[in-house]
Amino acid sequence: MYTSVNSRAAHAYKRVSVESSVDMADPHKLVCLLFEALQRNIGSAKLFMQAGNVPAKCQQIGNAIRILEEGLKAPLDLEKGGEIAANLNALYDYCVTRLVLANSRNDVAALDEVASLIEPVSNGWKLIEGKGPAYLRPVQ
Repeated sequence: MYTSVNSRAAHAYKRVSVESSVDMADPHKLVCLLFEALQRNIGSAKLFMQAGNVPAKCQQIGNAIRILEEGLKAPLDLEKGGEIAANLNALYDYCVTRLVLANSRNDVAALDEVASLIEPVSNGWKLIEGKGPAYLRPVQ
């Protein structure tokens, strides 16, 4: 398949821009970027599901699950984070379960549910920048 030079240049620019954002981000910003990518993947999965594009839908849902499991859930410190970390852990588990079901059943409502559950967590995370407990703040 042939792609135009402009299209390849735009893709390369986007890739470099994302990599630069990640390279220069503090831990708080990295979590914000994960939430943004999660919401994008869920939205894309919904569009692909509605269009009947099964491979693309599966790819986007897989990406969303990886973000939840590896990016948001894995770094939780259940000892230091106490009830908040435990609640986030349970929420992320629930969201993964709903995404798997959404994928297997082509359930748009399940995708919408996960997006609506993640949105307030994402918004709350943005609001605590520099105001959270010491174990959440980046080391200077």
